[in-house]
Amino acid sequence: MEKKKKKKLFALVLCTVVLFVMGKSFYDTNFFKVVETKITSDKLPPESRLKILQISDLHAKNFGVNNQRLKTEIAQLNPDFIVITGDLVDRSTKDFTEVLLFIEELLELNEHVYFVSGNHEWGNPSHEMLFQELSSLGVVMLDNTHSVISNGESTINLMGIADVSTKHDDLDAAWQGVNQELYTILLSHTPIRVAKTIDLTLSGHTHGGQIRFPGIGGVIAPDQGFFPTYDKGLYTLEQGNYLYIDSGLGTSVLPIRFFNQSQISLIIIEGE
Repeated sequence: MEKKKKKKLFALVLCTVVLFVMGKSFYDTNFFKVVETKITSDKLPPESRLKILQISDLHAKNFGVNNQRLKTEIAQLNPDFIVITGDLVDRSTKDFTEVLLFIEELLELNEHVYFVSGNHEWGNPSHEMLFQELSSLGVVMLDNTHSVISNGESTINLMGIADVSTKHDDLDAAWQGVNQELYTILLSHTPIRVAKTIDLTLSGHTHGGQIRFPGIGGVIAPDQGFFPTYDKGLYTLEQGNYLYIDSGLGTSVLPIRFFNQSQISLIIIEGE
């Protein structure tokens, strides 16, 4: 009789754990959140404020019909400009129609959209067509180049490099002609620590480990292996500059997230 009770208790606990894991994975994979991060700099005018929305690692996923939930949230956030840090599509994506429609409608919300490529773009046989379509829609392609952006009283450098992990990057080309007195942001799909005077690097690629455990963090990340040092969030580097890693919206290899909810990031830079 005692054995039967123990078996029933074990079965109940097991079912509860399985249901929790399934429910948590479904929620984290299919419902996104907004992560807000604030940074201050004396390179911006006092009391000035820049709102940057970062989208990373969508992997052609949809949140609602044609990403309606995503677009609604972005409209409410009303950023000054939007940056896409790679892996907008998957290497196996054959039809770009839905992704391009999302970008077209994103540009209607905010005409200032900037893009750098990720490893999945370069792994896709039709990546050149994708790049051409994005450019023709009005997306500013920042692979290995830079742009000077003014917003109100603030003027910054926005640099970008093509994906590092597939060896398409050229930081020297992106750096050429940059005014080092301005606040400088680098877009790089793969997280990198740069020696040059770059104030903030915005990256993706890691998916935050995709599967995480409380107290442990990300289990595995591309190029870093198990228990990565840099998986998600804001890191202060040796020179006092910052690296921010967005854990992204989509998935790769395994179509699930766990204790690692899909996200977009709102980066707020305030002058001091």
